[in-house]
Amino acid sequence: MAGHFEPLSGGGAAVALDEVEVSILRSLAVQLLELIGPGDESAGPEGADPLARLFAEGPSEPPSDPALARLFPDAYGEPGAEQDPQERAHAAEFRRYTENDLRDRKREDALAVVRSLDSLTVAGDAGDDAAVLRLAPEDCRRWLGALNDLRLAIGARLEIAHDDDSEVLLRLPDEDPRKPMVMAYLWLGGLQESLVEALIG
Repeated sequence: MAGHFEPLSGGGAAVALDEVEVSILRSLAVQLLELIGPGDESAGPEGADPLARLFAEGPSEPPSDPALARLFPDAYGEPGAEQDPQERAHAAEFRRYTENDLRDRKREDALAVVRSLDSLTVAGDAGDDAAVLRLAPEDCRRWLGALNDLRLAIGARLEIAHDDDSEVLLRLPDEDPRKPMVMAYLWLGGLQESLVEALIG
């Protein structure tokens, strides 16, 4: 999948995506939404009491799912290291007041990816079987967040701790069930890198 982002003259970035790429990206973004979970239904419609939302408490313990733990890591201590009681208390307090907002932001980022892909018409202006996705600067920020979250979640599933791990996994035989996830992980990394370059170039 050779699609990569290029800068737009007025700001933002564009990428040509074929039907398969659109389908894969949309499916991954929907799976990310399912992993993150639904929003707080008790918050009510937009315009509901913002103070109630401000003081709503989230969880104090890290998620047990390794992918969610990678998306919502502890704010104190080294990842994977044993925490002392004071670090655990600080991490729990920090998580209690920040995780809900972080989940909301990650959910909005993934939703932005789904919505922008849904607005595409494949077989558009990039050729017979592709369409050009044009993102405004704010949409680029949301895409960067979602691409990063997707790589974190897939990396957790593949038990990738370092960049070198993905190179080892790349040499897996084609019949290995992890191979498609490895290819998706590397492809998302290329998209993410090209989007960063498009924004700073």
